[in-house]
Amino acid sequence: QVQLVESGGGLVQAGGSLRLSCAASGRTSITYNMGWFRQAPGKEREFVAAITWSGGNTYYADSVKGRFTISRDGAENTVYLQMNSLKAEDTAVYYCATTSGAAQAMEVTPASSLYWGQGTQVTVSS
Repeated sequence: QVQLVESGGGLVQAGGSLRLSCAASGRTSITYNMGWFRQAPGKEREFVAAITWSGGNTYYADSVKGRFTISRDGAENTVYLQMNSLKAEDTAVYYCATTSGAAQAMEVTPASSLYWGQGTQVTVSS
């Protein structure tokens, strides 16, 4: 089993920044590619960003391109999501996920095929 623990969420004003962290433990030998998803109240969970195990390739949802940056520290098995220029519509619970499948496919990978963290709340006030 893989355990993922997110941190860094909170309340921020529109235009501000937050950095989320996700630490992986357990069977990290299978923690190849990692990503972030989010779920706003009353909406389905949606893909935000993904990164390959090497950190060499990243993928973003159109809604966050140019504002969010995903990165990872392989030695620490930690992935980060730097969120800048936050908007009220970014308010959601953010979930870290990992998969042994392709990073670019995380957006369409069934939820049951991913390992998930417990989520961290991000609230952007307008």
